[in-house]
Amino acid sequence: MTQAHTGATVPEIDQRAVEALLWTALPHAKGSRLVLVRGRYREGAPGEFTTRLVTDALADGEPELRRVRISHQSSVLGIVDAWQSHLARHTGDAEGDEILVVTTDAPDTRPMPLDLRGQAIGRSLLTVDRVEIVKQRFGAVDVDPRIRREAWLADALLAAEPSGGWRPVGSVLTLDAAMRALVHARIGLGDGLSTDAVPLDVEALLTWSRTPGGPARFAELQPEERAGLTTWLDRTVGDSAPLLLALAQAGRGEDAMALGIVAAVLTGPKATADAALAVGALFGSVPFRPDELRHYTLAVEGVLARWITQATAGGGRSGEARTRVLEVLEQADRLADRAGLREALTDSGFLPSGFRARLRALAATLAPAPDQPAVAAAEAALHQLKSHRLADLLFSEQVHLAEMAVRLERWLTTAEAALAPGSGAVNAAVHAHLGDWGWADRALNRLWAGDGAADPHVNEAYRVVHEAARARRDRLDRGFAKALAAWTQHATSTAPDGALLVENVLRRIAVPLAGKRPPLILLLDGMSSAVAAQLGEELGAPRWTEAAPEAGRRAAAVAAIPSITTVSRATLLTGGLVAGGQSVEKDGFVAFWRKRRHEAVLFHKADLPGPAGHRLAPEVVAAIAGDVVVGVVLNTIDDALDHGQESSKGDWTVSSVRYLSELLDAARGQGRPVVLVADHGHVLDRTTDEGPLPAQGVESARWRIGSPGEQPGEDEVQLAGPRVLEGGGAVTVLWREDQRYTPRRAGYHGGAALAEMTVPVLVLLPSAEVLPSGWSVLYPEVVTPPWWHEPGRKDMPATPQPSSGSGPVPKKKAEPPRAGDAATSPALGALVVDTGVYAAQKQFVRKGPEKKAVAAVIDALVAADGTLSLAAVSTAAASSGGRAPRNAEFFVAALQRLLNVEGYPVLGLIDAGARVKLDIALLKDQFGVEA
Repeated sequence: MTQAHTGATVPEIDQRAVEALLWTALPHAKGSRLVLVRGRYREGAPGEFTTRLVTDALADGEPELRRVRISHQSSVLGIVDAWQSHLARHTGDAEGDEILVVTTDAPDTRPMPLDLRGQAIGRSLLTVDRVEIVKQRFGAVDVDPRIRREAWLADALLAAEPSGGWRPVGSVLTLDAAMRALVHARIGLGDGLSTDAVPLDVEALLTWSRTPGGPARFAELQPEERAGLTTWLDRTVGDSAPLLLALAQAGRGEDAMALGIVAAVLTGPKATADAALAVGALFGSVPFRPDELRHYTLAVEGVLARWITQATAGGGRSGEARTRVLEVLEQADRLADRAGLREALTDSGFLPSGFRARLRALAATLAPAPDQPAVAAAEAALHQLKSHRLADLLFSEQVHLAEMAVRLERWLTTAEAALAPGSGAVNAAVHAHLGDWGWADRALNRLWAGDGAADPHVNEAYRVVHEAARARRDRLDRGFAKALAAWTQHATSTAPDGALLVENVLRRIAVPLAGKRPPLILLLDGMSSAVAAQLGEELGAPRWTEAAPEAGRRAAAVAAIPSITTVSRATLLTGGLVAGGQSVEKDGFVAFWRKRRHEAVLFHKADLPGPAGHRLAPEVVAAIAGDVVVGVVLNTIDDALDHGQESSKGDWTVSSVRYLSELLDAARGQGRPVVLVADHGHVLDRTTDEGPLPAQGVESARWRIGSPGEQPGEDEVQLAGPRVLEGGGAVTVLWREDQRYTPRRAGYHGGAALAEMTVPVLVLLPSAEVLPSGWSVLYPEVVTPPWWHEPGRKDMPATPQPSSGSGPVPKKKAEPPRAGDAATSPALGALVVDTGVYAAQKQFVRKGPEKKAVAAVIDALVAADGTLSLAAVSTAAASSGGRAPRNAEFFVAALQRLLNVEGYPVLGLIDAGARVKLDIALLKDQFGVEA
C-alpha cells in the first residue's frame, strides 16, 4: 500500500481511504506529519476531520485522537506551498500534531524537493491499494486473490463499512466472508458474519425480500455492484436468486414470494397459453426463462412449506411463521384475482382458494344414496383435501368435518344390520352400538354443526349425507326398540339373557380390578357411546392401557328403565335395582364394597372443588392416595344438556369434562386402574321448529306413564318387566331420537334409543401389572371400526392376548403351510433378526428384547402397513410366547436402538407417541433383506 505510483490512472480518494492509509503508515512514521498521496480527493468529502490513530508517541499502542487536514494540489509547487503554509500555521502552537494529507494528480512529481520528500511519511508519494485497505479494515493478514479480480468489490466494501468498522474475520479475508459482510451492510441480508452460523440460503433470501426497504436498497445500488451481488448469490443460494433479485431491482420485491406461488400455474396441468400471458403480465418488465421460473417457483413453495411446518409445530416462533404464511398467500390470492388466474389455480396446494375448490370438489362426490364408486371418488377427494398445505394450519376444522362426512359415506356402504327380537339381541345391539354405530353417532353429531366457513353447496352435501346416515340410525333404533320390549318382559339381574346390566357393572368389572389394586370408578353421567369413543381415543397409549373382560371388545351394559339419572345411576352405584338420590348412592356404594371386604367412598359434584390453589378437595386426593375404592360422579355432560348447553361441535374431550383430567392424573400417579362408566347415554336435540309431542302421563322428556290399554305411538315403545323401576313396572318411552315430550333442551335421556340405553364401560390401566386374570388388553386397532379409517389400512392380525401379564402366553397351534404359500418362506421379522447387522446392533442394547419378540413385532407392523398402536405392539411381542412388555414406551425405545441403524429412522413414534411407525422399505435396505 506504500509503493511508489507508476501507473497513469489517478484514483479517487475519500476519507475512509485516507484513514486506512494513516492507520497503516503512521505507526512507523517516527513523528512525520506529512502524507503525500497519488490521487484526487473526492469532491464534497470533508477537508478536515479528527480520527483515532496509533502512533509511535504511544508506547502501549492505544489509539489517540489526531486532527487531519486534506489539501489537493495539481503541481509540485502547490504541494510545497501547502506544506510550508501548514508549518507556518502550526509553528509553536498546540496543534503541532495535526497531519497534513496532500493528494495530487500532478503528471510528474520527480522535481519535488528532496527535503520535502524526506519529511513525508514513507519518503515517497503513496498510492492507494483499495484491496490492501479492505484487508486492513477487516483485520486480516492476507486476502483471497479472487477479491482483486472483482474490480468493483473493494470500492463497495470501503463505501459500505459500518460506523463501528467491519467485524474481524481472522487471518485471511476470503471472498465469501467479504461478500457476506457486504450484502448485510448494503441490503440487510444475512447476519454479516463470515461463518455459516446463519446460512445464506434461499429461505434467507426470500425472507429478506419481505423486509421493509431491503429490496429497495438493492435497487439503488450501482449496476456493476448489483451484477456482482447477483452473480455471487446465484452461486451461493442457487438458481432462484437471479429472478428474485431482478424482481427486487424492478421494485417487486415484496411481491416476489406471492408471484412464485401464482407462477406455479405454468408448471401444473392448467399451463395454457392464456395462463402464460397472464403470468407474464404480473411479472411486467422482469424477464424470465421457463427453467428459471421453474426453479424459482419450486424454491418459493419449498420455503413456504417449511414455514407452514413451523407454524403448525407450535413453539415460540410458530405465530411469526403463521403470520408470514398468511401474508404471502393472501397476497398471492389477490394477484391471482387481478390476473384472472383464480380458476387456473384451483389445483394449487398452497392458495386458500385452492383449498376451497378442493372442498367443493369433495362435496360433489357425496351422493344421496352412496355406492362403492361414489365412496371411492370421495376418498380420492378427501386425500386431495388433506394434502393441501394449509389443511392443518388454517383449515383443520373443515378437514375434520369433511373426514366425518366421508366416514359416514363408508359406514353407509357397510351391510346394514337387521335386529330382530330373540335371544341375545339386546346384548348384541348395545355392543354393536358401542363398537360401531356409536362411532357413526359421533360423526353425525359433528356433521350436524356444519361448516360456517364453507359455501352453501358444501353444507348441502353434508346435509344429504347426514340425513342418509340418520335414516339408517333410525332403522337401527326401531329394531332395537322391538328387541328391547321383548327382552324387558323377562330380563332380570340374575337372568340377563347374556347382557351386562348396569346393576352388575361393579360386580363384573370393578371387583376383579380390586383384586390387584382398588380402582377409581369415574361415573360420567350421560356419557353416550359417541362420547366414550372420543374419550377412549384420547386416553389411549402411551399413558393408559385399555383392557376388558372379553377379548377384542369393550364392555357395554344395558341401562335401567327408564334411562334416567335417579334410576340408572343409583342402580349402577349400589349394584342393585333401586331409585334414589345422592344419599342412596353413597350408602349403597359403601355397602356394596363392604360386602366384598373393601372400604369405599363416593364423591359427588359438591365434594370435588378444592380450596384456593388446589383443583381437587384434599379429601378426594387423600382417598385416591389411600387403599379404599373411590367413586366419583361427574355431572358435566348431563348438566350441560339439561341446561341447554351442548359442547362445542358436539365433542367432549378430557379437558372439557370438569375434573376428569385431574382425577385421571391422580389415579395414574397412585397406580390405580380406572373404570370410566356411564349410568345412561343421551340423545342430542336435532330438531328445527317442531314442538313437544303431545301425550298424557308425561314424567320427563323421553318417557311417560301410559293409560291402561293405550297403544304406544309410532315413535314410542311400551316397556314392562322386572327392570322397569317407574310407572308400576310399565312405562311408555320414545325410541326415535328427534322426539320429546317437554320443551326444548340441548339433549335428553330416558328413552329407548340405543344412544340412551347403551352404557359404555372403559377400563384404563396404568400398567399391565394390574390386568386381572383372564382379561385382555385392547388396542385401538380392535376397538375402532374399520370404516373409521381410510381404505388400505390393515388391522392388526389376530394374536393371542396376555391373560394377566404375569406369565407366558401359550402359543397358538400353527396350521401346516400349504405348498406354494408365502408362509413357506421366512417372514421379514425372522430374516431381520438373523442378520449380522442385527447382531452388531444387539451389542449396544443391554438386556434387549428377545429375537422372537422383535421378529413378531416387525411382522405385525408389516401386516398393518407399518403402523400400530403401542398396545398392539406390546400384544404382538407377547404373541411370540414371552411376557408382555411391562412398559410399552421403554420396549419401543429398545426396538429403536436395535433397528435404527446409524441413526436412520427405521422405527419411530407418531401421533404424539401414541402409535409406532415402521419404514418397511428402509428396514429392508438397512438390514439387506427381502421378503
